[in-house]
Amino acid sequence: MTNIMSTITSSKQLKLSQLYQHHQTWLYHWLQKKLGGSDHAADIAHDTWLRLFLMENLPPDEISRQYLVKIAKGLIIDRYRRFCVEQAYLQTLQDYPALEAPSAEQQYLIIETLLQLDLALSKLPVAVKQAFLLHRLEGKTYKQIAEMLNISVSSVEKYIARALLSCILAIQNE
Repeated sequence: MTNIMSTITSSKQLKLSQLYQHHQTWLYHWLQKKLGGSDHAADIAHDTWLRLFLMENLPPDEISRQYLVKIAKGLIIDRYRRFCVEQAYLQTLQDYPALEAPSAEQQYLIIETLLQLDLALSKLPVAVKQAFLLHRLEGKTYKQIAEMLNISVSSVEKYIARALLSCILAIQNE
């Protein structure tokens, strides 16, 4: 942490300190209302300030609250997405007998991999992601997907290949 502090200019440090003093309580209360609890609000507020701290350029004073809200909303979405992936995985685990259940470390690695795949898929165009999920999760044929999305079978093949490549690259870049 000391190395990070030494790289921040004194003017940036002063501005960040002023932003924190002026908006920290407001942000925390806003998050409490949004999330309905203080534990998650404190975590998201902390992560919001950390993101702001790590930014190269701080927002202008006149839009600082809007900027904090934008960062916080992104973090809320990330946290919700992670929660959904974890819950889906844990639900799947309940369907397996205890002897087949992976260890805690394996569970962690699987969840992290699923999150990487989810992030990779979220960066794709909607039609590409939809074609991939229809094929891989719902078992639809290329022809069925083409009819559902009103595209050619050739386009479905390209979409699925693109999504697979994106997933492979996400896992390899781990």
